[in-house]
Amino acid sequence: MHFDERRTSFLQDRLQRRLKECGMDSFYSYYRLLISQPGKKELTQLVENLTVNETSFFRNKAQLDLFQREVLDDLLQRKQERRDHNLRIWSAGCSTGQEPYTLAMIVADALSYHSMRNPPALGLSLPKPLVLPPWRLEILASDISYSVLRAAQEGSYSEPQMSPVDYGFRLRYFDKVGARYVVKKTVKELVHFDFHNLKTEYLPQRNDIIFCRNVMMYFDEAEQKRLVEKFYRCLNPDGYVFVGHAESLLGLTSKFQMVHHNSGTAYQRLEVNV
Repeated sequence: MHFDERRTSFLQDRLQRRLKECGMDSFYSYYRLLISQPGKKELTQLVENLTVNETSFFRNKAQLDLFQREVLDDLLQRKQERRDHNLRIWSAGCSTGQEPYTLAMIVADALSYHSMRNPPALGLSLPKPLVLPPWRLEILASDISYSVLRAAQEGSYSEPQMSPVDYGFRLRYFDKVGARYVVKKTVKELVHFDFHNLKTEYLPQRNDIIFCRNVMMYFDEAEQKRLVEKFYRCLNPDGYVFVGHAESLLGLTSKFQMVHHNSGTAYQRLEVNV
């Protein structure tokens, strides 16, 4: 995580909170704790305090429209032609789960419409699965914060958190439990939550689409370039990356081309002939 002069006061405030919690009176003492073997737990606590886990369902509608109407259509058509029915999406920096669950709902709807236009040869037993065969959907959702991953796995949301979700989606993909909405088991089964630090080299491979929105802003330019290079290696040929509306791959790489529709943007991996 990179904090420039504009974010110094934020960093100082969060560090002061941890010093007070640990009963320490100097930054140096706290630093010594963080680099010690017993300080690993405190380092995790510090990271939790330094990340702003702001998210919502159906965030950045223009971008999701691009994802649904153009990117998914392109991807499903290419896969249908190759008879490859595996679809793998990675939500990097998933926070409390609204993004990967949003993607699961959108893709489930898209595959349902696709199957109506291209019905399977064999009849299906009832009840029908959420993702109709031969299609197989896997959404990996990762974050550096254990607490948000636990909340995401629980998949329970309040009425204010559900405000962007329309009635149709609520009816099909959520159960009402008291005053809260809980993601249905069939949707949860499509999403696998896991801890990942984007600085490591061991990241999920063979993805068709990567969503990494409002995460790169935590990195300096050198680390952003390294991350984009990792994303290139983690994508299948002609795969797509979605970043935050205030983020861009322009100037960081020449290995992606921008895809633009209305106000939504994405970046498609370019295949370089050797």
